[in-house]
Formats: sequence, structure tokens, C-alpha cells
Amino acid sequence: MSTTTEGPAHPDAIERPVAARVGAGIFSPRQLRTSFPEALRKLHPRHQARNPVMFVVWVGSVLVTVFAVLEPSVFTVLIAMWLWLTVLFGCLAEAVAEGRGKAQADSLRRTRKESVARRLTPDGAQEQLPGAELRVGDLVVVEAGEAIPGDGDIVEGIATVDESAITGESAPVVRESGGDRCAVTGGTTVLSDRIVVRITTKPGESFVDRMIALVEGARRQKTPNEIALTILLSTLTIIFLLAVVALQPMAVYSGSRQSPVALTALLVCLIPTTIGALLSAIGIAGMDRLVQRNVLASSGRAVEAAGDVSTLLLDKTGTITFGNRRATELVPLGGSAAELAAAARLSSLADPTPEGRSIVELTTGVHGLPAEAGAAELAATFVEFTAQTRMSGIDLGGDRIRKGATESIRDWVRERGGEIPASMDEVADRISGEGGTPLAVAKESGGTATVLGVIRLSDVVKPGMRERFAELRSMGIRTVMITGDNPLTAKAIAADAGVDDHLAQARPEDKMALIHREQEGGRLVAMTGDGTNDAPALAASDVGVAMNTGTSAAKEAGNMVDLDSDPTKLIEIVAIGKQLLITRGALTTFSVANDLAKYFAILPAMFVAIYPQLGDLNVMGLATPESAILSAVVFNALVIVALIPLALRGVRYRPATASGLLRRNLLVYGLGGIVTPFAGIWLIDLLVRLIPGIG
Repeated sequence: MSTTTEGPAHPDAIERPVAARVGAGIFSPRQLRTSFPEALRKLHPRHQARNPVMFVVWVGSVLVTVFAVLEPSVFTVLIAMWLWLTVLFGCLAEAVAEGRGKAQADSLRRTRKESVARRLTPDGAQEQLPGAELRVGDLVVVEAGEAIPGDGDIVEGIATVDESAITGESAPVVRESGGDRCAVTGGTTVLSDRIVVRITTKPGESFVDRMIALVEGARRQKTPNEIALTILLSTLTIIFLLAVVALQPMAVYSGSRQSPVALTALLVCLIPTTIGALLSAIGIAGMDRLVQRNVLASSGRAVEAAGDVSTLLLDKTGTITFGNRRATELVPLGGSAAELAAAARLSSLADPTPEGRSIVELTTGVHGLPAEAGAAELAATFVEFTAQTRMSGIDLGGDRIRKGATESIRDWVRERGGEIPASMDEVADRISGEGGTPLAVAKESGGTATVLGVIRLSDVVKPGMRERFAELRSMGIRTVMITGDNPLTAKAIAADAGVDDHLAQARPEDKMALIHREQEGGRLVAMTGDGTNDAPALAASDVGVAMNTGTSAAKEAGNMVDLDSDPTKLIEIVAIGKQLLITRGALTTFSVANDLAKYFAILPAMFVAIYPQLGDLNVMGLATPESAILSAVVFNALVIVALIPLALRGVRYRPATASGLLRRNLLVYGLGGIVTPFAGIWLIDLLVRLIPGIG
């Protein structure tokens, strides 16, 4: 795989504003105007029944409302009102999260252009038809100034393309046939030249269509972790329900019967309503953060898996290094430099890769050889590079020239009875030890095969990669660099980049074997890829991120597609997944912890009349039983509103080990979940006690 990137990933990308593409704040008036009606619709019992915790609150709200109508009092009416607000605030959190996605979906819809396609007929003529009528396999011509009518691969030509409508990047990119960057997205605009595109998707199934369906889909499947947490919250709710139901017989026996309103308020305050109300919004916002970074995930399961990844497989070229390896030196072995330059040029004339083009440029600039192929050279037989042979070349007349990995060239020469120069290994080892990549050049003429020399390809590690890998290491994630280079080159670049391990001379089956070995140890594996040969490994990995510019096979095999085609984004994806899990865990810790303060507020107030000793537990000095219960219910509702921005934005993520994250959660959100309600309920009680009939 040889993948390049349009530019280095932003090192602080995980901290960028979530709503950068939508252009609206979390609680902007426009956002609230569109979300509030949807929140009201979510009050329907069929919707509430999907969330067991909030359904209990909904039933309690109905029950208290009935008592407020039959036996009206200031206390009962206020409790009913705040219980309904608790349900409404939970619906609003989900509606705001979905509304942000729908706003982005509308923005994406505006990027789609109803274009007229020029389809090529079998006889080479062109026919015009609407882009929506194109089918898979159709060939369309797109020239400068025209919009690409559908997703596809360039099969002829090279052009600069404006992808800002899809990726948000203003700088145009180069797309060309025959390489790793041949894929184009429907709705983007060709700025120069002429290309022929083979359509690869059906109408309505383009990446833009799939992104729209992803970000606006209100009906989403719950992830395994979300289902497990829902079961836990439901269990806690049942336990507290049984406990509250058991209180009434005890109260009757003690001669202090409690009103159903007070018992309902106690139940709502004790069950984990905070996380129950925000759980759905957290999941939706996690998917939204991926979409904001132009990553299309097939499901929330993939996002969660990214958060649990413990091994990252990173391709060297374009991910760890800049990817544009260039020929910088020709080292002749026994023969003349001119003969080596001529052979290197001939073997690279039909090589469409950046490395092949750089070899032609080197022989042209330094040795004065022609850049274009002559008539005789055009009639030659070109041998394409494959992952199995790891060679390419040309058969011209009676001569056969090959260029490739030193091991492959050695075997090729020996098969033809040729001798290997003793200095070849020494030169190759020296180039590899210096971080370069050696390519040997051999020629068979008159039945004799000889090694002419070695080409040095140089690559550069991207700045900041060592620091990013150190962060991943602090998170307990192991990084493995995958490369087709020889072991010495791979070792030098791996040491320079700071990865934990490397796999050299990697073939598709080697990648698969490595993934299976890692998974057998109970680890989750993530990798990036863009070629057809990467498809098996992408499918086998737990998180497979395919590049949008890659082949259709790679994009179908992975469970995520990066529209920016930036392989380094895999590191961001892992951080987003971890941020999702951390946010869910932090708010769950806070929700369970703040029940303790509400326990101290309500229970002493309910039974202090018959057990005066409970007055010692009224550490907040709450005025009356009614004010204590109402203050707890009001706080229970308001805390949901206060935490909506955190649920949508996500807890600030800092690389740390699992034990470090646990300590942080317990100290910040566990201790905070205990202290905050004490202060909040006390302040609310100062206001509530002023209400006639309460204080």
C-alpha cells in the first residue's frame, strides 16, 4: 500500500469545536427552536418506553399529575411540573444531538448537485443523461468546471478536483488514474483537465447519501456497551423501585404514612435519571464527532471498538512518513552510471507510482535522458509491479530489465544463471541503515543476467509522530508499523518514528497473520488501508479505516471510511472512541454519586417526624420536608440541563492508562457527584422556602 495525505493531521484535532461544520452552538436560539418541537414529540409513551429509566420518570409524572388534578396543592403541582420538566430535558438532550446531525445533513444536501452526465457509449460516442440515471460500471467524461456526477474511479486522465463541498478543505487535490488516488466523490468539481470516471455506486448510495443517512438518522442501533449500561441502569431502577415500595408499609407501621407524591419524588431522585436522560445523546454526539472529522462509520459499534483498541497497525508510507519517496541517488555496481541510469529509466517509464516518476525525473535531470518514451519504447512490453513479485520492468527487443526489492532481483538474476555482486548487499544495507529504501536494477541481455546497480529512495518521518506515538503508549496502545521495505530500512524508520514494533516486507497474508496473532491475545486491532490487497486485513481488523481515494474493495471491507484520505486520522479516531467511552463512564459515575446527596435530602425529611434522630442527617439545614423534597426534584431536573453541553461536547480527553482514567473519574466525577448536589440542593432550598405553602 502506498498512501499519501493531503496534509498533516492537526495534533489537537480532538479538541476542535464539535459544531465547526454546522455553525451553531449547543444552545443557540436557532438550535433550540428546531429541537424543542422534536423534544415535545419524544414525550410520547412509545418513545419513552425505549428508555426504562426515563419511562419510570414518565409514569411517575403522570401519576403525580393525576394527584395534582384530584387533590391540588402548591407542593403537588410544583412536583408534577418539575417531573415533567425532567422528562422534557432528557428529550431535549436527545433532540439537540439529533438536531445538530440534521443541520449537518441539510448542509450536505446543499452540496449535492443535480448534474447532467456525459456517458460514453460502446462505440466511443457521448450521450447526455441525468446523473441519477447512472449505473455501476458506466463510464462518464468530466471536464474542467463540471461536477462529478457520482462516486467512481478515474480510469483515464489526471485532474485537480475541488473537494471542499465534501471535506471542507479549500485546497484542490490531484486525482489520477492508475494510482492509489484514483477515487472521486460525487458532487465534487473538476477544476482542470479531462478525466474519464467509472461509476462504482448506485444512485442514492453515494458517500454523501450515506453520510446524510448517518447524521440525521434518529433510529439508530444501540451499541453493545450502551445495551449493557442500559441493563445496569434498569437493574438499579428496579432495585430502587422495590426499596421505595417497601417504605410505605414501614411508614404505615410507624404511624407516618407517606403520600404517593413524596414516594414518587423519592424514586425519581434515587434512580439514575441523569445518565438515563443523557445516554442516547452521548452516543449520537460520538457519531457526530466522527462525521465532523469527515469519517463515515458504518455503526456506533465501530466507534466503541475504536475506544477499546489496544493495537494500531499503521502503514509506513503516507502515515508515518510523508509517503512521497523519491529517487535521490544511483549507485552503479561494476558497470557505468550511464548504463544504470538508462536501465532505471526504461524500467520506470510505465511505473505510475510517485517513486517511478521520481526515477525518471532523476535520470532526466542528472543524466540528460529524455523524459518521454520513444516510439520503440512505447512498443515494448511493460511488466507491472505486484505484491507477489515485488518487481516491475520492461521487455524491449531482446533485453529484459527489472527493478525491485533487492531480494526479488537477487532471485530473478540467479534463476537466469547470473552472478550477484558482493557489494550489492553492502550498498543495500548501507542505504537501509540510513533510513532509505534500496531498489536493485538488473538486466538480462543475450541470455546473461547482471545486476547493474541500486537506486536509493528516500523518505522522511512526519514531524511530531514520535510524540503522538508516546501518547498512544501512555494510553496502553501498542503501535506496529507495516511496510514493504526490507528489514533494515523498516528498523531504521521504526526507531526514528518511535513505534513499538514493525513488520517488514509485508504481504497481504502477513498482515492477516499479524492481525490474527494480536486478536488471539484478546486485543482489539485497528488498521488503515486503501488498496484491494488491504481488503482482507481491513475486514479482519476490529476497526478498519479505508481511504476514500482507495479502491471500492477496500471501502467495502472497512467499517469506516475517511473522506479526507488521511491515514494519520486513525489516531484521532481512537481518541474519539475513547472520549465517547470516557464521557459515558464519567457521567454514569456522576449520576450514581449524586444520588447520595438526594438521599440525605429526602429520607430525613420524610421520617424526621417519627424518628427525630434523623434530624442529625439534615446536614444541609433544609427548611421543611416539602422544601427538601421539592429542592431535590428541582436539582434532579436542572442537573440534566447543566450536563447536556458536556454530553454533546464530550469529556476532555487526555491520554492516560486505564487505572489513571479510573482515578480521575472517581476524584472528579465521583467526588463531584457527591459534593455538587449538596451545594445545589441547599441553594435551591433557600429559594423554595420562600414559596407559600412550602417553606
